[in-house]
Amino acid sequence: MHPPHPDATRHWRRRFAEEARSARPDLATLCLLVGAEADAALDEAGIDAAEIELDRLAGLVPYGISGPESWVAALAGLLGERCGFHGTPGCYQRLESSLLHHVLQRRRGLPILLSVVWLEVARRAGAHVYGVSLPGHFVVGFGDPAKPVLADPFAGGRLLTGSDAELLVVGSTGEALDPSMLVPTDPLEIVVRILNNIRAWAAARPERTDVALWAVDLSLLLPSHPARLRFDRAQLLVQRGEFLAGAAEMDAYADIVSAVEPATAEKIRRRAHAARSMLN
Repeated sequence: MHPPHPDATRHWRRRFAEEARSARPDLATLCLLVGAEADAALDEAGIDAAEIELDRLAGLVPYGISGPESWVAALAGLLGERCGFHGTPGCYQRLESSLLHHVLQRRRGLPILLSVVWLEVARRAGAHVYGVSLPGHFVVGFGDPAKPVLADPFAGGRLLTGSDAELLVVGSTGEALDPSMLVPTDPLEIVVRILNNIRAWAAARPERTDVALWAVDLSLLLPSHPARLRFDRAQLLVQRGEFLAGAAEMDAYADIVSAVEPATAEKIRRRAHAARSMLN
């Protein structure tokens, strides 16, 4: 994959920001715009084709389904068995596993991207469906959020019992499942988690600071984000040899935190000075 031309990047980021700030952000659109940031081969026609594929899959869902368990069974049969959507351990090593257009093509992806496919197909087909952001493993829920019926798209749509969900959480965190973990996740929260996954992928590959940087840049376009992202961006710029830009970002972040953490602000300003000195 190659990154898009700077003019295309500006176009995609403008669309991403507009969609993220709309009254009802569209999850599929936001995920596809993340893909456009990573892959120059994804153009308007490719985005339209991905949306059409989601519509096509929704059209294959049997008519007249009632009850959350029946929805899980129908979607597992269609997406998991018939279409072959599921995950493998190798998915965690590929950036494509976090890009919706690639997941639709390869039928492989991270749990959260496979869940996005399920969410978008089920929503189009009329299901009451929502994402459930379990620590370490994203799944989907159907029916009443107070008593959700859970499915794991990474496992082809396996129906999860309460003990199954408990084991997923214990395996990821070592802690017990808390009911707060089963609260439906809104589209922007899903996008944040996807971008964090991309940043984690890039962090394990020091040569891919370009990926980490655009993931941070997209995160900064969301309506709500931690101020700390500004410092993360500054560090990435310095790692990439953009010392002046990185130092400027550090100074800007120091100004933000100085009122509440003056000692931290001073440390950051010293780091900004050190970054500038690397030009000498």
